Amino acid sequence: MSKCICFDASIDQNSEILILGSMPGVCSLAHQQYYAHPQNRFWRIMGEIFNNGIVPEAYEDKLTLLLANKIALWDVVYSCNREGSLDSNITNEKVHNFSAFLTQYPKIHRICFNGNKAKSSYQRHIGMIFPERINYLALPSTSPANARWNFDALLTEWRHALS
Repeated sequence: MSKCICFDASIDQNSEILILGSMPGVCSLAHQQYYAHPQNRFWRIMGEIFNNGIVPEAYEDKLTLLLANKIALWDVVYSCNREGSLDSNITNEKVHNFSAFLTQYPKIHRICFNGNKAKSSYQRHIGMIFPERINYLALPSTSPANARWNFDALLTEWRHALS
């Protein structure tokens, strides 16, 4: 069982939408990059929505693309124990302080959960805080483990949520 620690949020004061995962997987932790697994569909979807189908090569350019479109990235879980990358293997989860975070970034008006684990952890530990300001949306996971959703169906759901 490995100890996992999340990395910093990709956000700035202009961010209006926050996309939350649960905890980066093994590949993402090794590369210190969100959605680093080559079969994760996240960056391909972002390229389709915000960049005419083109996914920037460099990780920093990917983050810049999202920030230019007022999209922030982070994870619900700050630290946990987990064997492998599956959310179902997460134990001893500790979550970020979202009350302070959302106070620091008052333009956030929508939180999109990338998968059920992110949403359930957030609901269990934090609750749907700032309901007068924030719209919460649960989206299907972009993980390759979510084989029930093909790319086109994912793209449709994510495009609707981020528009």
